[in-house]
Amino acid sequence: MKFEIVTIFPDFFRGPLDYGIVRRAREAALIEISVHDLRAFTTDKHRTVDDRPFGGGEGMVLKPEPLFGCVESLGVGPRPRRLSRTVAESVILLSPQGRLFTQDVAKDLATLERIVLICGRYEGVDERVAEGLADQEVSVGDYVLSGGELGAAVIVDTVTRLIPGALGNEASARQESFTAGQKTGVAGPDSTCGSGGLLDYPHYTRPAEFRGMETPEVLIGGNHEQIRKWRRRKALEKTLRNRPDLLARQPLSDEDRKVLTEIENST
Repeated sequence: MKFEIVTIFPDFFRGPLDYGIVRRAREAALIEISVHDLRAFTTDKHRTVDDRPFGGGEGMVLKPEPLFGCVESLGVGPRPRRLSRTVAESVILLSPQGRLFTQDVAKDLATLERIVLICGRYEGVDERVAEGLADQEVSVGDYVLSGGELGAAVIVDTVTRLIPGALGNEASARQESFTAGQKTGVAGPDSTCGSGGLLDYPHYTRPAEFRGMETPEVLIGGNHEQIRKWRRRKALEKTLRNRPDLLARQPLSDEDRKVLTEIENST
């Protein structure tokens, strides 16, 4: 997998992508990251990358010429072929107007061979970039950042975790929050270690007792079915409390629905 990042702040990426799983994946040649300075593709002596928008408005907007010049210099396939997935690459514009970046979007991107990430600015990017250069616009959340650099780093990290070999334990990515369980034909997770698309259940480690707070006995007893039920219940409790919207997206079993009814009746 190759990531190409287009930005006016190339030095920003000297830190965030040099640690942890991303660094190890780079060292193992599982991924390659290239950062491109947008100002290198300007043609005036001031290296201008933005301008005031037609029709008025506050702030400056990124111009189309440098962005088209930079991305086209990378030799990406034609946009129609990228949109039809006849080439395994995508050009993404980081934008507050884009579709929300989720674990499912990350899984889709992890199947590609190359991703070009255009870091927009908070005041905006010339619309012709979205219409004629990028395949898609993506937002990492319903808020406005100063630019797309942080969002690009988030996407690189999230997608890298899904590339085979990037994690020490391949099962880890299947057991995390927002990750649906295996296709078993049964609603919910298929083991004691899956949240099945809900928020993650609580975790405990040694010591079993710390400052008067004790590890739940069920986790120490060794009964795998009881552990599965306890973890599922806790995942349902946390999801109902913090992200009830996720419950509508998941296939819930009769057992899940019974547990949710018990939780709602106890509050």
